[in-house]
Amino acid sequence: MIDDSTASTAPARDRAAPAGDPVVLAREWAVLVGDSPAALAMGAELLARWSEPHRRYHTLDHLAAVLGGIARLAASADDPTAVRLAAWFHDAVYDGRPGTDEERSAQLAQSRLPGCGVPAARVAEVARLVRLTAAHDTLAAGDRDGAVLCDADLAVLGLPGYDDYAGRIRQEYAHVPDELFRAGRAEVLRRLLAVPSLYRTERARELWEERARSNMTRELKSLTSGQGA
Repeated sequence: MIDDSTASTAPARDRAAPAGDPVVLAREWAVLVGDSPAALAMGAELLARWSEPHRRYHTLDHLAAVLGGIARLAASADDPTAVRLAAWFHDAVYDGRPGTDEERSAQLAQSRLPGCGVPAARVAEVARLVRLTAAHDTLAAGDRDGAVLCDADLAVLGLPGYDDYAGRIRQEYAHVPDELFRAGRAEVLRRLLAVPSLYRTERARELWEERARSNMTRELKSLTSGQGA
């Protein structure tokens, strides 16, 4: 059964761009949730979901990166265990349908986590956090768990390898014509750049804010000059 002790025993990740090694991730899942048959089966299902062939960015590498971000920000969370569980589920369903994917991912967490021994209150918090990732700008002031999850989810914007990230996003929207993609992506970047602070936790701002703004500004310039794809 999962309990608060897992918050302190979860493996720390501090690499800039952690690779999504399924063996390492499976071990982390077992530390987080336990090694009951139901928990191990859920972990295997999640790893399979994150490994689906149609994914280009929302892969095991992204899961590992978000968990790595949470490890660096965990001191700012009220319930780091719930935040880590939400990371595992936040893109567990990914069909390229914003909003619907997050809702189905939250429902998956609600249906499966009780069987893994997760208390009802924490299950509800995990589902709430997963739904929050559909629109980070809905995060309420004082939501410490939400701030950590959203900051970790956006950490990629301020890490090395930004161009690779942007290219993988384009691959996931390969069905969208270039002109439409450039317009939509540019709008997303403008919206992100318009907020006073991209990250909600002080530690995330220290780690990633400056580089994230530089990366996004560079991509936006490329998109609007007709050089981006």
